Amino acid sequence: MAIEPPPSRWQLDLDQAAPQDDLVGIGADLEPGTLLMAYRAGLFPMGLGDNGTSPTGWWSPDPRGVLLPGNVRISRSLRKSLRAFEIRVDTAFSEVMAGCAEPSRQGSWITPAIRDAYQALFELGWAHSVEAWRGGELAGGLYGLALGGMFAGESMFHRVTDASKCALVALARLVFEDEDPDRLIDVQWLTPHLASLGVTQIARDDYLVRLRGSLPLPVPPAFER
Repeated sequence: MAIEPPPSRWQLDLDQAAPQDDLVGIGADLEPGTLLMAYRAGLFPMGLGDNGTSPTGWWSPDPRGVLLPGNVRISRSLRKSLRAFEIRVDTAFSEVMAGCAEPSRQGSWITPAIRDAYQALFELGWAHSVEAWRGGELAGGLYGLALGGMFAGESMFHRVTDASKCALVALARLVFEDEDPDRLIDVQWLTPHLASLGVTQIARDDYLVRLRGSLPLPVPPAFER
């Protein structure tokens, strides 16, 4: 079972958020208690400086990119790719974060402070990685937080074609295994890449309703420790 950290000394919420304003706060810290409070309220951090450096911005996109039960799309070519990878959970969390943080990636925002913060959440049992392996080597993957029935996806990467897509499909299978309609995968913003896999977008108010319904659910068995 994940360990609940000390509560944050900050207060992060959406009380003052204006519709369609994605950035809703600046400052605070990246302590485990602050991060968990933020995600439970519908926010996540991303630095406002170059390449994600400080100050920390707190974001709640409106609309929000989500993957919902029953909406996963698997093309014929992707179905073939799924057979080529071995999926593992939490066996290479720091390596997945390093892959997502590679400086050569366009729009890189994962700083050493972010890596340290999510590593701490991993050690407490809240953060997880879903990994695609081939030939004994890490080919791609994703990481994020499992909070009840909601998985908050943070970033994904691939070194082999379709590896990150296969990791996302595997994540959906793990999160939606019990077919509970209240479960949710949050991907923050919709992209064409994610849309091809069935990700859609909903208004922030709708997202918050779904979030509140998902948090009381049990964590998927794959993410229990």
